[in-house]
Amino acid sequence: MWGELADLGGGVSGARLERVRGETLAAAVWELQPGASLVYHFHHGAREWLLVLRGSLTLRTHDGERELREGDAVAFPRGRDGAHGMTNRSDAPVRYVVVAHHDSPDVIEYPDEDRVAVMARTTGADGDPLELHFRYADAREQS
Repeated sequence: MWGELADLGGGVSGARLERVRGETLAAAVWELQPGASLVYHFHHGAREWLLVLRGSLTLRTHDGERELREGDAVAFPRGRDGAHGMTNRSDAPVRYVVVAHHDSPDVIEYPDEDRVAVMARTTGADGDPLELHFRYADAREQS
């Protein structure tokens, strides 16, 4: 958790911790440089828990924003009540771990971007794990 993380661009670094094949529990360590953020979103198939390891983090939920400091933890249930986004408004990097229970499939909504992602660990038509992204405007009404 304290070693080097992969640079994912935009001031975001991360590393997924090894997942036991076939299991639904996963974890990742993230680091945000000052000014960096992760987009506001919520899951329909995953529950997540966040623990701040170092620094301070601004957490946005559907109830507003609050500051998290080293040692603070928060749980994100499925659906709108678990919506979250993180921003580093401090002048130092912030590092945190997210532990998640990933059901498959998962639908992730990004309300600020008017988009939805659909993901599954099972293979899609092309033989790869399913991962599709849609804009809300692309939705078709049921007939």
